Amino acid sequence: MKTLNDFNFANKKAIIRVDFNVPLDENFNVTDTTRIEAAKPTIDKILADGGSVILMSHLGRPKGAEEKYSLQHILKTATDILGVPVKFASNCVGEVAKQASNDLKAGEVLLLENLRFHAEEEAGDVAFAKELASLGDIYVNDAFGTAHRAHASTTIIAQFFPEAKCFGALLAKEIESINKVLKDSEKPVQKLQLSKTFLTK
Repeated sequence: MKTLNDFNFANKKAIIRVDFNVPLDENFNVTDTTRIEAAKPTIDKILADGGSVILMSHLGRPKGAEEKYSLQHILKTATDILGVPVKFASNCVGEVAKQASNDLKAGEVLLLENLRFHAEEEAGDVAFAKELASLGDIYVNDAFGTAHRAHASTTIIAQFFPEAKCFGALLAKEIESINKVLKDSEKPVQKLQLSKTFLTK
């Protein structure tokens, strides 16, 4: 699979699977910004090319659409870290998401509502994945903690981008690190030091 450097994102909408499953306190303030910061290099590259970014993520384990798990709670923190205003769509599919995507201009960032508000996400529903795919021109997977799961926004959506998909900077770095450990370690591998990103789901 290709990496970010294999694409020029000028005038393209990149739909990125990120891992913004961040901890919130009782007042819905983000208490650990590591995961948002980790996504910044990928987002910066796309914006620098002259593209726009659509971010999709889950947050927690909601039973349907629960307000306490809304990704709207992280908007200010994401805006502060990314250095650009982050727009928000109150759904990840449907007319709201389509309109928000259509309105997105080069240099802008859009965050979709929690993927797991829809049971189809974890079920790996093909129709749901296709609807997500319709929002972007290029698919970028930069969520290493969920990349192994056959969810709609990871494994399934990729099939709708046969030539226009790639790893984000974070995911590529993690895979490179693991390959290096496996290649350089004695056999059998006695100890595998995986990063915090991989170990925390």
